[in-house]
Amino acid sequence: MKQDSTRNTAYTVDCEDYVHVVKFNPFDSGDACSLIAYGGNNYVVVGTCRFQEEDAEVEGMQYKTLRTFHHGIRVDAIAWSPETRLDAIPPQIRFCTAASDRKLRLFTSDLQDKNEFKTFDGHSDYINDLVFAPKEGQEVASVSDDHTCRVWDLEGNEKAHFVLRSPGMSVCWHPEEAFKLMVAEKNGTIRFYDLITQQAILSLECEQTPLMSADWCLKNTLKIGAVAGSDWLIWDITRSSYPQDKRPVHVDRARLFRWSRVNENLFATTGYPGKTTTQLLVHHLGHPQPILTGTAAVGSGLTWHRTLPLCAVGGDHKIFFWVTEM
Repeated sequence: MKQDSTRNTAYTVDCEDYVHVVKFNPFDSGDACSLIAYGGNNYVVVGTCRFQEEDAEVEGMQYKTLRTFHHGIRVDAIAWSPETRLDAIPPQIRFCTAASDRKLRLFTSDLQDKNEFKTFDGHSDYINDLVFAPKEGQEVASVSDDHTCRVWDLEGNEKAHFVLRSPGMSVCWHPEEAFKLMVAEKNGTIRFYDLITQQAILSLECEQTPLMSADWCLKNTLKIGAVAGSDWLIWDITRSSYPQDKRPVHVDRARLFRWSRVNENLFATTGYPGKTTTQLLVHHLGHPQPILTGTAAVGSGLTWHRTLPLCAVGGDHKIFFWVTEM
C-alpha cells in the first residue's frame, strides 16, 4: 500500500501579519516547551510551542506568545543565541535579526522590564543569513549581497571580514569546533574558513548556479547539503569537493535547504515563493522520492524543531507545521 505523501499541515498558528521568516530555537533553553520566533513587516514575535508528539497531555499543539518586539522594518532573517534561557531567573531571550535596511539588530530581553537592542552597521547590501557562535554565543556571523562575510562581537564591532567572489547566501558555524565557519556563495562555491588564521581551509563546488541555500548537518558534520538551480545536492566532505548525490526537485527553482536536527538522512527543501503556493518537500536519503509534500500559500522561511522530525514554514498570516517520520 503506497502512502500518499502529499499532506495537509499538521498544525497552524495564526499571525497578525505576513510571516517573512520563522525560526525554532536550535539550542536547549532549559524549558520543556520549544521557543520559536517569527518576523513580519515590522515586528518579531517570540513564542513557545508544545506538541502532542512530545507530550501526551497536549492535544495537537499548544502555542503561546511570550513577547512581541517592535522592529520597525521588514525582518529578513533571525538567529537565536545559545544564551537564551527560560529556566534562568529572570529568563533571558536573545536573538539577532537581519533587516531590509542592511543592518543587524541584537535583541536582549528578560520578558519583563529589560528590553534592549543594538544595531550593527557595516554591510552595504542585502543581508541573506546570520548565525550565532553555538558554544558561547559571543559572536555573530553574517553574509550579504555585498560579497562579504563578517563576524561581529555583541557590541557590534567587526572581528573578522572575508571577501567573497559573489553574494553570500548561507552561513553556518561548526557545532563543536568554534573556529570553523561555512559560507555558501551564489556562484555555487561553499568555503570553510578558519576564524583563527582567517583563511579558507576547504572548498566545495556545486557546478551549477544559482546556489540559494546551504546547511551543515549537525548530526554528521561531514555532510553538507544545498539547493542550486532546481536541484538538491549533498556532499561528504571527506570524499570529494563535488556532490555525491543530487536530484532535481523543484520545477520553479529551489529556494531553501535545511537538515533535520534529529536524523542525518532527513532534510527539507522549499520552492521559490511568488507563485500562489510554495512547495515544501521533505526528503530521506534512503528514499528515491520525497517522503512528504506540503503546500503553503506563498510560504517563506523553513525551520526544523530541535528534537522532533517536525518542520515549519511561514506564510500569509500563518505558520504551517508538518510532522514526518524519522
